Amino acid sequence: MDSGITVTGTGQATAPADVLRLNLSVGHDAADVAAAVAQVAERTDAVNAALRAQGVAAADIYTSSVNVYPQYADSMSVAGYRASHSMIVTTKDLTGFGRLLNAAVDAAGNNLGLDHLQFDVEDKRALMDRARELAFAQARTKADQLATLAGQSIGSIAAVSETYGHAPFQLQSAKAGDGFAPELSVTPGEQTVEISLEVRWPWA
Repeated sequence: MDSGITVTGTGQATAPADVLRLNLSVGHDAADVAAAVAQVAERTDAVNAALRAQGVAAADIYTSSVNVYPQYADSMSVAGYRASHSMIVTTKDLTGFGRLLNAAVDAAGNNLGLDHLQFDVEDKRALMDRARELAFAQARTKADQLATLAGQSIGSIAAVSETYGHAPFQLQSAKAGDGFAPELSVTPGEQTVEISLEVRWPWA
């Protein structure tokens, strides 16, 4: 086994959220597949148009999933079919999601669902660079201290591995109901990026 020292350093960097992502879904139940799919397609188009009318760019609305599946009665016979279309909507307007949701509700009614909303930092490169610098500085400080305690000195770095973590704020599962108050707001807060580095130094 090679002699030396392996330590882990962790660094965190934070920044205010600058983007909001909404995961909206449109669903419809019908007696046959064609009717379910047709209704979902029509209402999804209406939601897209309503969001674009609120200033959301077409490129900021995209499909995340489409599903069609049978629904069963108590006798396990097929009672109908459900179709659903989920989409991700991205906006820089961090306080306007109540307005966007109301526009979507007006377009799709109770067939609309909010699966989750997420505040995030769109470009995390600067945050990751800062967190990485802090993680390495912590690892080097640990290594120097441990080498001194062991009566050794460290050589050149032999290996580095990185682990990245980020947990943006999310609000899960809400139903459209009768709509959302236009003044409804969620505080974006700050988003944190964490990087851990495992660094190995051989003894000099």
